[in-house]
Amino acid sequence: MALPDSTAARWRKSTRCESSNCLELADLGAHAGLRNSTRPEVQLTFEAPAWRAFLAGVRAGEFDRPN
Repeated sequence: MALPDSTAARWRKSTRCESSNCLELADLGAHAGLRNSTRPEVQLTFEAPAWRAFLAGVRAGEFDRPN
C-alpha cells in the first residue's frame, strides 16, 4: 500500500499547545497524518477508519489510567 503524499498537507496543532514541541495532525484524505512539530520529517499515518476508532476510544475514556 502506498503512503499518502503529505507535502501539501495542512498540519494543525492543538489549541492547547503552548510551546514549539507539539503534536501536529493533518487530514490526508483516506488517511490521517501525525507528527512532532520539532521533527516534521518523521510522520505516522493511519487509515481514516482506524484513526476515527482511536479518537472514539479516547473520548470514551478507554485509555484513561485508573485512579
